[in-house]
Amino acid sequence: MSRNRERGGSKLKAILWLLVLVAGVFTAFKVVPVYIDNYSLQDKMQTEARFATVNRPTEDHIREVIFKEIQALEIPAHSEDIKVEASPRGVKISVDYTVNVDLKVYQLKLHFNPAVDNRSLY
Repeated sequence: MSRNRERGGSKLKAILWLLVLVAGVFTAFKVVPVYIDNYSLQDKMQTEARFATVNRPTEDHIREVIFKEIQALEIPAHSEDIKVEASPRGVKISVDYTVNVDLKVYQLKLHFNPAVDNRSLY
């Protein structure tokens, strides 16, 4: 007799947990690639800063290399968003951009500001 009182309560809980799990997987599917692209951009910026400290290219050349990487990664940033400071003491590179992630029921805005600073040893 006690089994008749439940009337599908456990089925409802299972469906709700399944919906939460699906929403979490969907959100991760949309958000994780954005963070991976930011990490790749930051890695490229660090590499370019190291080479620029030794090779001494112009600020425009450094900006061009970083912008090509931004275009390859399809990051919504413009050339004006890239700040480069090259001096005999070292190289500083920063990019400021925001990515809009469409989660169907919510528009998530992720703001990124990767920056690197590579100083010369002499």
